[in-house]
Amino acid sequence: MTPVVSKTLEIGLVLLFVGGLTTALFGGIVPDYRDAAGDRVADRTLAGVATEIEGAVPPPATAARIERRVDLPATIRGAGYRVVAADGRVTLDHPNPSIGGTLRLAVPDRVASVTGTWRSGAKTAVTVTGGNGRLAIKLVSR
Repeated sequence: MTPVVSKTLEIGLVLLFVGGLTTALFGGIVPDYRDAAGDRVADRTLAGVATEIEGAVPPPATAARIERRVDLPATIRGAGYRVVAADGRVTLDHPNPSIGGTLRLAVPDRVASVTGTWRSGAKTAVTVTGGNGRLAIKLVSR
């Protein structure tokens, strides 16, 4: 009888240990890590978006019409997101409040406006149009 009770107690302790460890990992450590990793991906995405937008501005000319395709990650931390351009800034809007950010664009004074929204998972492009020394940049999702 004693060996049966001993083995039952050993199995119970192992199950208790595994259950406690699993609860600790998935209850706090793993989600926090995933949020931190998602925020880093969002920061890199914003930096890449800003580089693409700033790089699309052509040299001074009388008229311009440029369309440049931009690749974005399909999801960040398993969810879709948006990139919104307004007031000389780009903002990454994610459903998880701990993921996202805003970045100021460094564009020349001849850029009159930067507007538009990109949705992750869609085909995205930046268009530059204008004339008479004034340019308009628009983020387009298709």
